[in-house]
Amino acid sequence: MSKSWQCPFCNNHSTVNNQNMSSGDLFFDNENKLGRLNLKIESITCPNPDCREFVLEAHLFESVIKNSNFGSSYVDGSLIYSWKLHPQSTAKPLPDYIPTAIKADYKEACSILNLSPKASATLARRCLQGMIRNFWEVKPQNLFQEIESIKDKVEPDTWEAIDVVRKVGNIGAHMEKDINQIVEVDENEASLLIGLIEMLIEEWYVSRYERKQRLAQIKQLGQDKDVQRKMKSNPVTPN
Repeated sequence: MSKSWQCPFCNNHSTVNNQNMSSGDLFFDNENKLGRLNLKIESITCPNPDCREFVLEAHLFESVIKNSNFGSSYVDGSLIYSWKLHPQSTAKPLPDYIPTAIKADYKEACSILNLSPKASATLARRCLQGMIRNFWEVKPQNLFQEIESIKDKVEPDTWEAIDVVRKVGNIGAHMEKDINQIVEVDENEASLLIGLIEMLIEEWYVSRYERKQRLAQIKQLGQDKDVQRKMKSNPVTPN
């Protein structure tokens, strides 16, 4: 068995197989209220020789009977819960030039994704607001007005996605008018918002930084060549 995988520590893309992956099952009942369950432990070690970090996760499944022509056997049923044991979140390492407050909100949104998707979405909303204020130098207002102010500065589909983060994040940030009305945010939905944050960090901050680095190298190249030309035009004569 093999699959494509990206290491959360070094971001290396690779194909992992049985040499890198291990798993084990713990079946139990013990007369608990849910019946027979299976706790599956999975680990993957990064094949990058400069990393060799490992990922460890646990997943709790219902254990149900499956009948076939060869008899009956237990198989994994519905997933009840998942735990990320190492690392404890899906947060990717961010460069030092990303503002500290933005990195903190991003990491916290990732760390509580499994425990509270609604709170994670709220933190993604807060992270987005900080990015808009910092990167686009938008005057602090409410998030709706801040997003409106960059409508002509980003692609239409990007702007629409940004506004979705605001709307979904508002579910956790603001109480509904009818307090008995509960709108949930699931883990996959919150994960999509975090994915957008990561994409915008790459498109805004990382691209800008790399562009400045390239331009600085070209500028330095020009200065070095000017010095070389001057030295050739005015050679130093020995005493």
